[in-house]
Amino acid sequence: MDIRNRIIEGAAELFKTYGIKSVTMDSLASHIGMSKRTIYEVFSDKDELLIGVLKWMAEKQRELVNRVLDESENAIVAIFKLLEINWNHFQQMSPAFQEDMKKYHHEVLMNKSDKCEMPDYRNNVQVIERGIKDKLFRKDINPDLANRCLFSLLKSTVDQNLYPFEQFSRAEVVKNVFINYLRGISTTEGLDLINKLDPKF
Repeated sequence: MDIRNRIIEGAAELFKTYGIKSVTMDSLASHIGMSKRTIYEVFSDKDELLIGVLKWMAEKQRELVNRVLDESENAIVAIFKLLEINWNHFQQMSPAFQEDMKKYHHEVLMNKSDKCEMPDYRNNVQVIERGIKDKLFRKDINPDLANRCLFSLLKSTVDQNLYPFEQFSRAEVVKNVFINYLRGISTTEGLDLINKLDPKF
């Protein structure tokens, strides 16, 4: 593994565990066993490092979607597998990471959006297209719009202000918010398959 990737992977691990703001270049250097000077030779500051981490996360997301889709018998099975994987990742991620993304680095990300390919809906549209091809999703839907809706709904399921965890279970929120939309874009064959698959979170 080259130095850049070693720094990025170490930073991603710390960001997801402790949040962005609390991670310093000193703590990162200690974590990966590298001098702070070496880190600064690759990344000029923490904002540039964050952009590198987000690009790396976006690439990992693309690889995950492609792998799960290739290994799954159809698009709906792939979606349920991705739901489970994403939930496991969410459980391991510190709430501070999401909060820091919204507050501490929001302006940086907006200003550098042309350089920052964040993990987003664009990495998943092939799942919808596969579902239409397999006649599990309706052919009259717009794959891009349907995918954006699914992505937005999935993001909303972890919003504790909208769906307090003490009031609603994760499975309940996913079924009532995400799965109901999935049903709406599905064909009869797709609905039959969804009824056989029950998200376990």
